[in-house]
Amino acid sequence: MTSNKLKGFACGAVAAASYGLNPLFALPLYEAGMKVDSVLFYRYFLAVLMMGGLMLVRKESFALRRAEVLPMIVMGLLFSSSSLFLFEAYNYMDAGVASTILFVYPVLVAVIMALFFHERVSPLTMFAIVLAFAGISLLSQGGDGKPLSLLGMLLVFLSSLTYAVYIVGVNRSSLKSLPTTKLTFYCLLFGSSLFIVRLHFCTDLQAVPSPWLWANAVSLALFPTIISLVTMTLAIHRIGSTPTAILGALEPVTALFCGVVVFGEQLTGRIMLGVVMILTAVTLIIVSPSLVGLARRYVHKH
Repeated sequence: MTSNKLKGFACGAVAAASYGLNPLFALPLYEAGMKVDSVLFYRYFLAVLMMGGLMLVRKESFALRRAEVLPMIVMGLLFSSSSLFLFEAYNYMDAGVASTILFVYPVLVAVIMALFFHERVSPLTMFAIVLAFAGISLLSQGGDGKPLSLLGMLLVFLSSLTYAVYIVGVNRSSLKSLPTTKLTFYCLLFGSSLFIVRLHFCTDLQAVPSPWLWANAVSLALFPTIISLVTMTLAIHRIGSTPTAILGALEPVTALFCGVVVFGEQLTGRIMLGVVMILTAVTLIIVSPSLVGLARRYVHKH
């Protein structure tokens, strides 16, 4: 495996793990009485400031070509819509369960790439998807036996779909050649317009109740937003949309870890089995190019 691909897989893993931290920083803001649109406004606004500051320090250009403006607006709205659907779903189901069901998006990415871009999905990739899905299903079964909210599940599916279209769009549009920081900055900037409109141009914006909760808002902007977006874009450019999406299996593992360590949730044998299946699937995706190469050399020699 080349150094470039290895970096791509590492970036994909970091993107997935950091995105899985959404509940850790968002739920305390909910508990303090903040609504979804206000939480997401602060997340995007602070992230825009951070990313813009980084670009200024690095003396990077903010210029966009005319042909890049419309695709950038679409990508920004897709990403912010995915955030909105997921954060709304937190109001209808356990955040850890929502994070695990969100993992349907790698399958949607693979389907979109196969249907619209004729990308071949290898048998090993298909097996990894099935294995990861089986692991996710084990994580998603509620231990209390309560049925999952249909509205919550629909919201998570819409979040998955818009996220999948975003991942494919970044890789298959004129934005592919944009520097990662510039793409991330404008994605957040244009995406924030969704929450500004929903908050009636910020007239309905709620204040962050305490300095401690400002730490949550800043962390929400930094970890599951900037770090996740930047590393995901780097991963897409190095290894493609489908492997990046499948590495998203680490998202529910992160959510599970936070649930057990931070919120004291129970760790059962079924959940452990699900984690092992997910990590096995991720490992298969990482080593699959090497395995295919070995198989081809073996067939060629014999």
